[in-house]
Amino acid sequence: MTVDIGHRPTYEETLASLRETDPRHPAPAVVETLGAPRNRHLLEYVTEDPFGAHVFPGNIPDASPEGFLADLDRQLAATAPIHLWSYIPTCAYRCRFCQYPVVLAKGAPEVVDRKANQWVDWNIREAELWLRDVPSLASAPIGEFNVFGGTPSLLPPDAIRRLLDFYKEHFNFGPDTAIRFEGDPSTFTPEKLELLAELGCTKLSSGVQSFDDPVLEQCGREHTARMCVDFIREAQRTGFEWISIDLMYGLLDQTVDSVRRDLDIVLENELTAVVCTKLHLASYSDTRTGVAGVQPAAWQLPDYRAKLVRDGHHWPTLGEQYQMREVLHEGLARGGYREQPTMYFAREESGPEKWKSIMVDQDKQEAEVAIGLGGSSSCRTSEAITDVNWKTYSEAVEAGRVPLGSVTRFTEEAQEARAVKMALSTLRPVSDELHRRRFPGSSLFAEPWLGRFRSLAERGLAVVDDSAGEIRLTSDGKVLVEALINAEL
Repeated sequence: MTVDIGHRPTYEETLASLRETDPRHPAPAVVETLGAPRNRHLLEYVTEDPFGAHVFPGNIPDASPEGFLADLDRQLAATAPIHLWSYIPTCAYRCRFCQYPVVLAKGAPEVVDRKANQWVDWNIREAELWLRDVPSLASAPIGEFNVFGGTPSLLPPDAIRRLLDFYKEHFNFGPDTAIRFEGDPSTFTPEKLELLAELGCTKLSSGVQSFDDPVLEQCGREHTARMCVDFIREAQRTGFEWISIDLMYGLLDQTVDSVRRDLDIVLENELTAVVCTKLHLASYSDTRTGVAGVQPAAWQLPDYRAKLVRDGHHWPTLGEQYQMREVLHEGLARGGYREQPTMYFAREESGPEKWKSIMVDQDKQEAEVAIGLGGSSSCRTSEAITDVNWKTYSEAVEAGRVPLGSVTRFTEEAQEARAVKMALSTLRPVSDELHRRRFPGSSLFAEPWLGRFRSLAERGLAVVDDSAGEIRLTSDGKVLVEALINAEL
């Protein structure tokens, strides 16, 4: 029995979808845990599938942008290396699953280049406003600088050079600063890869999503699996030290076998890292655990999703989705990859994703500054999302205002909860010593935390290790960590 996607499923329908798996592959280990009545709230969370480990929202809404900028400046006055990112929203087309804020750049090359250059202009102008309103930002050491999108690899060479030169000149880049650039496989031409290497980029990220051409076509992707492999090999020949791709599971018409073939290609090509993301269709803006644009993705429309089923297409059941995740997780682990944080797999010898480590590792959790449409920035006392509407965004920038669209603050209790959630998302043991050092008078082995962790332990989701002074997630707990940090903590 599959869930009728045209309406909100009942608990019974959800259980049926969880238990419906591909008989050619083992049932996923997490099914028994999710199917237990006492974990009903976790099952409901993963069924609604909000993206739960991207943004950690505050609990005091409608705070002032000026207050956030002041909070950030205070933290940056004496900070360890931070994560800085520039978001270029241009895309040549819109994927059917994408709900991020993007701006289409289509047409003749001169039209595309003009629009791309306009977004570089606005991005640089916004960065200047951040530097004006957050004076400590200029001297804060940059651990990793990422140019994300959208598809920033659409930018013409002169715009790429202008963007990177500006950031390197005006922010505190040092010899240990990593520079990463993101793009579509089809736009990472050999010439563009050579330019990025010349400009000091050592890391690349690309949204491959799948190596299955029919699945890519249903997603609305305009590249092929061959293009993806060609990009990987060309990037390796160019000498990039870190090449990461995004893979998605739970996509329309995707099968467990298709995902296993994706895994084989990853291992065959010896990628540095891979991000394995479940298809998320719940609006990020409903929970503020991600950043959504003003236009929903095509697949978020229930009528369209239902029509695809009537036309003979198949949405993977919840059970099949967890089979897909298990294939990726176990195969990557056997291949020498380590998951840290959740969804991010990197080769053991490479260590965790640096930019994510800066943000969420228990001994770091430093500030993040995101410049561009829909950027997500945070410090320990508040967090903010830049305007996602390109018209109001550009008007604010042109008027000389940092274009923050919404700000939330954290109470003292929420600051502590955020720190614990971030630490759990790394999938590493959470240390009570580190926690007490940051939050004097509090302990993970005292209330309110101890009761919560004991409850997780009773359900096989965590281990409360008094002798080591740490909390560890079990295998099932790691699979369900997004649900745990948002539905229980």
